[in-house]
Amino acid sequence: MNILVTGATGFVGARLVSALTASPGFSVRPIVRRVALGDAVAMGDLSSTTEWTEALAGINVVVHLAARVHVMHDNAADPLPLFLRTNTEATLHLAQQAARAGVKRLVFLSSVKVNGERTAAGRPFRADDAPAPEDAYAISKHRAELGLHAIASATGLEVVIIRPPLVYGPGVKANFAALLNAVTRGMPLPLGRVHNRRSLVALDNLVDLVVTCLTHPRAAGQTFLVSDGEDLSTADLVRRLARAMQRPARLLPVPVWLLKTAATVLGKRAQAQRLCDNLQVDIAATLERLGWTPPLSVDEGMRRAVGKGADA
Repeated sequence: MNILVTGATGFVGARLVSALTASPGFSVRPIVRRVALGDAVAMGDLSSTTEWTEALAGINVVVHLAARVHVMHDNAADPLPLFLRTNTEATLHLAQQAARAGVKRLVFLSSVKVNGERTAAGRPFRADDAPAPEDAYAISKHRAELGLHAIASATGLEVVIIRPPLVYGPGVKANFAALLNAVTRGMPLPLGRVHNRRSLVALDNLVDLVVTCLTHPRAAGQTFLVSDGEDLSTADLVRRLARAMQRPARLLPVPVWLLKTAATVLGKRAQAQRLCDNLQVDIAATLERLGWTPPLSVDEGMRRAVGKGADA
């Protein structure tokens, strides 16, 4: 089976390409932005005018990972058009060309943010919940999903959508990397009284689900939520990371209301909400429909994330 992977040098893409390359029966055509090494094809910045004909020749399945993600200190007065250009318009253009080229299936990496930013206690998101995207990134992913379903209906292209929550693993960046750094340095963290519940997914668990969705007959036309199958509080996350690194977890019992108030004063309200609010996903439908289970436990995922586990 010939697989085209966009975003092949990214956090998820690099791990996926490695997994597919090591698996019999798959031939991988990685798509990169600039430098084409080995079998990779350089396509530049993806847009609604990108010419895919040559790259799609002989391809059976497309895995579309490339996206505009959150940009720190984005100075755009209205970032939505920028996100729509890459995450919506370029995605739908690729899908249309893939359908014309005879590609059978397209697996699209979306985001749980399409469901929303937080969940009520004991009420995790489900894939069939009404979407409630809030920021430009989530809106662009949701519109891409809608457009992909329309293309699938018109052409017969099999579309599979995966909405992951926070993905962690070797080489993780952004907020998770900052938390790793704080635990490594033994910094006291004011999170001891944060008893929320959040779903996470280890990089290798996400990659395993993507590989499953390449060929599984019951994946076509479906939207899947994914996680490790064990939700953690932010305080528990710190403890599990510290244990994986064989270091102490230094947690201060600061009341959540005080933590949020201080963060708001410091202009860090959004960061405090991510640390303190619930964001859970129900993966029962994913497990049942695909007969899939996450191959890594949370503890093994954490060990790999900090460079202590197998294949880290």
